Amino acid sequence: MKLFIIIGALNAFLSVAFGAFGAHALEGKLEQKYIETWQTAVQYQMFHSIGILVIAVFLGQYPASALLSWSSWLMLIGIILFSGSLYILSVTKISILGAITPLGGISFLVAWVLLIIASVKLM
Repeated sequence: MKLFIIIGALNAFLSVAFGAFGAHALEGKLEQKYIETWQTAVQYQMFHSIGILVIAVFLGQYPASALLSWSSWLMLIGIILFSGSLYILSVTKISILGAITPLGGISFLVAWVLLIIASVKLM
């Protein structure tokens, strides 16, 4: 539980920092489509940071669950693959990185399905 609170809070912090960096340091330096790509990465990082924090709360209230733990880990993996690839793509314009992004999206989807299954089983 404590680890996921730290992971979720750290990623929320980074999301705010990357959002501010994108708005202030990258504005005018990147094409609009890359600014929008950066913003998408920030949004998904924040959404899933909150998801990790919510799961941490559930882990504190319900018996230890591999489903909940895996859901958190997959959200973190999704942040790294999805948001990370979009951040790098935005500043490098290396389009092949777009091939990694869907793997992060799949991680997010599986994480949410595991959370649904855990909710049905535990709550």
